[in-house]
Amino acid sequence: MPIHSDAHLNPKLFDADVPQKPTRDGYGDGLVLAGEADPNVVVLCADLTESTRCEAFAKKFPSRFFELGVAEQNLATIAAGLGVSGKIPFISSYATFSPGRNWEQIRTTISYNDSNVKIAGHHAGVSTGADGATHQAIEDIATMRVMPNMKVIVPCDAIEGRKATVAAAQTWGPIYLRFAREKSPVITTETTPFVPGRAEIFWESSRPQVALIACGSLVYQALLAARELEKEKIGVIVVNNHTIKPLDEESLLGVARKAGAIVTVEEHQVLGGLGGSVAELLACHHPVPMEFIGMQDTFGESGAPQQLIEKYGMGKSSILKAARKAIRRK
Repeated sequence: MPIHSDAHLNPKLFDADVPQKPTRDGYGDGLVLAGEADPNVVVLCADLTESTRCEAFAKKFPSRFFELGVAEQNLATIAAGLGVSGKIPFISSYATFSPGRNWEQIRTTISYNDSNVKIAGHHAGVSTGADGATHQAIEDIATMRVMPNMKVIVPCDAIEGRKATVAAAQTWGPIYLRFAREKSPVITTETTPFVPGRAEIFWESSRPQVALIACGSLVYQALLAARELEKEKIGVIVVNNHTIKPLDEESLLGVARKAGAIVTVEEHQVLGGLGGSVAELLACHHPVPMEFIGMQDTFGESGAPQQLIEKYGMGKSSILKAARKAIRRK
């Protein structure tokens, strides 16, 4: 099986009993580690302490935790002041509220001032499930990546979520971290490489015909699709593109040249997110046939998370169809 030798993925990756945890759990664990490492780390929340996994930090460092209530605009502006005053503030809320409701405050007080704030958007994507369209952030990557100074990171599982949170505390400047509510397979390990700004190859066939560039929990769906394509004697590369801004341009261009066809996979609108970012890069430097897996310019609805993933064409079967289509267009 052509799992990339340097990826160090979970050996139970394709087992029925593969461990599952939501990526937001990694955020909670990462906050505590970041707080232990640096006394300047502070956490602010907008009345969602348990849901956004800030509880452990609040209990361990009560003097460095601030509950602001349902006031997302204040969440951003207070953090902006802390971020230019030597602190490392993390702000936590549902992504539909932050960066959804306070986008202008993030733009003007955080991004414009290059304030050292880390924005954690939770319950992103349609896998939020029964909460429905109003609570399913599927535009947030697009709205955050257009801001100057802003970095955007979408961890693929809970372990990477923890690593991303710790790394964000050690990286200067505004960073948007995107987390999910639903449990998803833990596909990485403690030894799996994670470096902000560097894409990681998780699967590589000897003669790749298509590359699946994915982010978030859908990296797992891309790996499932790769296994099926391999059975069909179709070579494939799977890239965990956790950092959407800045893109790892060198690695992605190398993958495009090697495979000759691309499918991007994200739990987000296909307009302006990972797919748009990769397309912009390839259009300038190495155009190849592309297909886009994601929300196709539509809102979600209430339902079971996996049912919604399948309904909106983001599961394994849809990735397989897109891969075959991209290859035919070469």
